[in-house]
Amino acid sequence: MALLLPFSSQNFLPIASFRSDFLPWNPHLFEVSRNHKNISKTKNISFPISCSSVKTVRSPSLDRHIVKQNKIRFVLKLQTLLLSKPKCYIPLQILNKCRSYLSLPKPRSILSMIHRYPTIFEVFSIPTAPMPFNASKSLSQLCVRLTPAAAALAAEESSLRSAISDSLATKLQKLLMLSSHHRLVLSKLVHLGPDLGLHPNFRSRLCNDHPEKFKTIDNSYGRALELVSWDQDLAKPLPSLQIQSLGLIVDRPLKFKHLNLRKGLNLKRRHQDFLIRFREIPDVCPYSTAALEMPKESIEAEKRACLVVREILGMMVEKRTLVDHLTHFRKEFGLPNKLRGMIVRHPELFYVSLKGQRDSVLLVEGYDENGSLLDKKKETLVIKEKLMELVRESKRENGHFWTADDLKGRDGQHLDPW
Repeated sequence: MALLLPFSSQNFLPIASFRSDFLPWNPHLFEVSRNHKNISKTKNISFPISCSSVKTVRSPSLDRHIVKQNKIRFVLKLQTLLLSKPKCYIPLQILNKCRSYLSLPKPRSILSMIHRYPTIFEVFSIPTAPMPFNASKSLSQLCVRLTPAAAALAAEESSLRSAISDSLATKLQKLLMLSSHHRLVLSKLVHLGPDLGLHPNFRSRLCNDHPEKFKTIDNSYGRALELVSWDQDLAKPLPSLQIQSLGLIVDRPLKFKHLNLRKGLNLKRRHQDFLIRFREIPDVCPYSTAALEMPKESIEAEKRACLVVREILGMMVEKRTLVDHLTHFRKEFGLPNKLRGMIVRHPELFYVSLKGQRDSVLLVEGYDENGSLLDKKKETLVIKEKLMELVRESKRENGHFWTADDLKGRDGQHLDPW
C-alpha cells in the first residue's frame, strides 16, 4: 500500500513514505534527482511518508465519555418512541416489534429493561375492548409511559428546542451550504438529527418554519431539504488551530517544528512529519471551495475533506457522531470513499472510538485532557445531565451492581460506568 502526497515546493526534499492505499502506487513519481539544480526546476515534488500501518492509539478519557453516553442509549430511544405517540404511551405488545430500533436482541426482555429505570419509565395496564369469545371477562394489556419526573424533563427539553429554533435552523442552513448541490435528503439527515440537537419531528416543523432559509422538495431520492438563501456571514469556517505554547523559559523560535497531539499519543516520526507538512498546506474555505475544484485523491482534496468533517463535528452538540453517519454523506459533501482511513490518519484533529456497537468520531479540540466537553454550559447538555441523574437514581433504587459485562467495551477493556 502506498500514499502519494504531492507537495509544491522548491526548498524541501522528499522525505519518507506513508503506507496506505489512499492513492495508487506509481514508482515513477518518486524518481527525484539528487541534484539541487534539477530540484529547483521541478514544480511538484511528491513527498511520501512511510509507515507500515496507521494504528489508532486508545484514549481512555475519550472512550469513557462514549461509554457513559451509551449507557443511556436505550433510555433515549424509548423516550423518543413514547413522545412520538399522541397519548405518550405504548403497549408492550407493540413495543416488542421495535427491538431493532431499541437495539435489543431477541432473548433479552424489554420488560426487564424497563424495570431497570423506575424513575424514568412506569408500567401500567389499560382495559381492552371485549371480544365475542370473552365478552363476560374484562381483559387488560400492559403499557409503558414516562414517569412524572421524566415527562417534566422532556417538556422542558421540548420548550428549550422551541426557544432555540433559530439557532437550530442556522445549523441546517450551514449544512446545506457545505453540501455540493445545496440540498440534503431528509431520510439521511434524520440520522444526524439527535447529534445536532434537533427535535424528532424537525422534518415536519423546523424545515417548514423557516422558508427564508430552506425549503422541502421532492427529487428522485425522496423528500429533500434545499437551500433558499446563501448567508455570507455563516460561510466562515472554524478558526485555525493555534500552536500551543510549550512554556519555555526563553522565548525563541523552536529548532524543530512542533505538532499538537493529545496526551499519551505517540506517533512515528515519519507520520509526524506528514502531519506537519499537511498543516503547512494553506487552508481553504470549505463553504466556497467545491470538491471538483481539486484533483481527486490529492493532498489538497484531503485538506478540504478534513476541514469539512471538522465543520460538521463542530455543529454537533457534543462534538461527536457515528462514523457511519458521516459515510452516508460522502457524495453530498465531497468526502473520499475511504473516509474512515482519512479520519484515523489525522489524530491531531479527530479521534475514533471503538466503544459501542458502532465506531464514533470525536472532534479532539472540543474536549479537555480528562475527556470532558469544554462547552458544558449548553442548555441541552444540562438537561441531558439531569436525565443521567435520573438513571443513576434508578440504579440506586434497584440496588443494581454493574456486572463485568456492563463494564466491558467492544474490545473487552474494563471501564468505570460513570
